[in-house]
Amino acid sequence: MNFVLLLIGFGLLVLGGNWLLKSAVGFSLRLNIPKILVGMTIVSFATSAPELIVSLNAALNNHADFALGNIMGSNIANLGFVLAIIILISDINVQDGFYKIDWPVMMISSLMLYFFIVFDGELQRYEGIILFSSIIVFLIYLLKFQKPAIVDEFPEDDIELPLYKNLLFLSLGGVALWGGSEFLIKGAVGLASNFNVSERIIGVTVVSIGTSVPELAASLIAIVKKEKAISIGNIIGSNVFNILVVLGLTSIITPLKVIDPALITNDIIWMLAISLIILPLNFLPTKMKFSWKEGIILLGIYIAFMFTTLL
Repeated sequence: MNFVLLLIGFGLLVLGGNWLLKSAVGFSLRLNIPKILVGMTIVSFATSAPELIVSLNAALNNHADFALGNIMGSNIANLGFVLAIIILISDINVQDGFYKIDWPVMMISSLMLYFFIVFDGELQRYEGIILFSSIIVFLIYLLKFQKPAIVDEFPEDDIELPLYKNLLFLSLGGVALWGGSEFLIKGAVGLASNFNVSERIIGVTVVSIGTSVPELAASLIAIVKKEKAISIGNIIGSNVFNILVVLGLTSIITPLKVIDPALITNDIIWMLAISLIILPLNFLPTKMKFSWKEGIILLGIYIAFMFTTLL
């Protein structure tokens, strides 16, 4: 039964990613805004919905380690697994908006989370308010000032859809991604629980991968359809949303107290490290380009993280 749930989850996630991409392209054309902004807002929010639902439910049921581990593990998986797979499949040329705006915001968000929990082992309500307020400021800045970070290679393939179709695809995509993640998580947790591992381990490994599958599905479909701006914007935006929105809202509703110290001594360190290394990889060995070489490095880091976590 758990395997059936996994298969249903994957199917819904693929469909949801396709519908969400159609909606994102449609909105970017209708609103005449860069696609990377759409990827970092609409698509990122929809693909972060599973993390929000999982973390909020876990926190409300007094499973803070599960909630925190899910977000830290998901952010690591987004860069070390999702981004790695994408650039192993197709190179991505990056412009300066990536390292001037997108990466710094992701790094600042990660550091904010680190400093909020490292000293007292708790993400408190006022800290959640600061996190959530930061995303509002960030989105206002994005919509007003940011330029495209990645060149749209095939603008002639873009088709503007009627508004009702954009809204329909957005709704269907969001629901399918949410439902698919629910099925996937139930199946994965059902399998993992047989091994009697801790909530933190389940959160940073099995569940984080499950909740990162929407990012992978949406990004892979974006790559196939040559919408690379949406692909990388979705990944970076999702990491920012996971911290500022998911943990921000969750801790506003109920503060998150760390139980397993490995969340601070291991997991968040890995999250900071892989977030940090994205910047030099944007310049080395090929300037302003992510290719299969960077993909191998990122995937290697992710494998090392999983190996040390499961030991």
